[in-house]
Amino acid sequence: MSDVNATAGAATADNASVLRLIQASKSAGAAGRSEEADQLLARVAQLAPAHPAVLNELGLRMMQRGDAARARELFQRATQADPGHPNLWSNLASSLHALNLLPEELDALERAIALEPRHLASLLQKGALLEATGDPRTAARVYRNALATLPPGRPPPETVAAVIAHAREAIARDDAELAGAIEARFAGIRERLGSGQFRRVERCIDLLTGRRSRYLPQPTFMYFPEIPAVEFFDRGEFPWLDAIEAATDEIRAELMSVLVSDREGLEPYIAYPEGAPLNQWKELNKSRRWSAYFLWNQSAPQPAHLARCPRTVQALKGAPQCDVAARGPTAFFSILDAGTRIPPHSGVTNTRLTVHLPLIVPPGCGFRVGSETREWVPGRAWVFDDTIEHEAWNLSDVPRGILIFDIWNPFLAPAERELIRAVTEAVGAYYGSGTQEVL
Repeated sequence: MSDVNATAGAATADNASVLRLIQASKSAGAAGRSEEADQLLARVAQLAPAHPAVLNELGLRMMQRGDAARARELFQRATQADPGHPNLWSNLASSLHALNLLPEELDALERAIALEPRHLASLLQKGALLEATGDPRTAARVYRNALATLPPGRPPPETVAAVIAHAREAIARDDAELAGAIEARFAGIRERLGSGQFRRVERCIDLLTGRRSRYLPQPTFMYFPEIPAVEFFDRGEFPWLDAIEAATDEIRAELMSVLVSDREGLEPYIAYPEGAPLNQWKELNKSRRWSAYFLWNQSAPQPAHLARCPRTVQALKGAPQCDVAARGPTAFFSILDAGTRIPPHSGVTNTRLTVHLPLIVPPGCGFRVGSETREWVPGRAWVFDDTIEHEAWNLSDVPRGILIFDIWNPFLAPAERELIRAVTEAVGAYYGSGTQEVL
């Protein structure tokens, strides 16, 4: 349970005095002066009976005394007085848990996480609730989010050390079960392909399921070991780009037509759901400042968009695009508005590479991958590993437009591609419809 040390919009005559009295009461209680603590709390309750911090402190006191029902009433009043404070919702969830009101508990936790996606106590409690209600896989994903809030290299607070240890155990169990699910899919393919050397695939599965640690590059989903970490690839390694570059004028004409006649087809490229930890994406989330006109979106074709862009579709037929269920191909026109920056980030897996074909590039646009910065030149494509940190900017006063699509990493052997496809699809089947949100 959490304390509330400051409260927005509390209508009291002297908010500072209320908070000082609450702190004095807590200090007296911590020092073993329970009678003094009770007297101070009673005094502040008379002074400001509807103050959310007072209601919260009274609720915490009721929880200490084992009166969860009374605590629930107080926490509910506190959340009504200040619905924008995640600690109040977290404390309400604790009282609901004590009363075994699990659906209401989950709702309170979701409210806390929506307000603060990195709220450690609520994430840990949500993970425990999901475990208790028979959903260990989703619980493990929530626990991962909780552990991601901890500062690296520092021990967790003593108050949650035992819960953190349990969360790590739950994640380890989930990793082991996922490894079994992948192996069940993998075994038949291995048998069919014979006794070839698939050491890199095996290491990839070890990394995916937590049996190995990985280092740079930093994909957000799957790291494939022993692939060279290349920022920008040599253009000569991809002779099929010649035909795509030759179609630049026609592809640009289709993009211009889209911008004139089908702007409603543009959608924010960053569109995380409520409650997701946004980190660097907070400013661009659900914003059309970086928008996409998808031709294929994680393997799903967009028929109306494909019909509008037949020359682009024809040009892409020569590219070795990824073909993974619910993952690829992905191809889209990327529109970056004037005065907009895409913050440093990394992609999901180095088993694929990303291709940019610049189409509309005003002055003042740039792109960095790792330590190398380049300017887009219309009609000149490049290929890069997007699991290496990269960023983009448009400092001009007009939009920038490029064609983006993904391809298989050429360092993967054909058999490895097949196995990676199977592994990725097995992960999708294991986690179900929520996978895209997490990965």
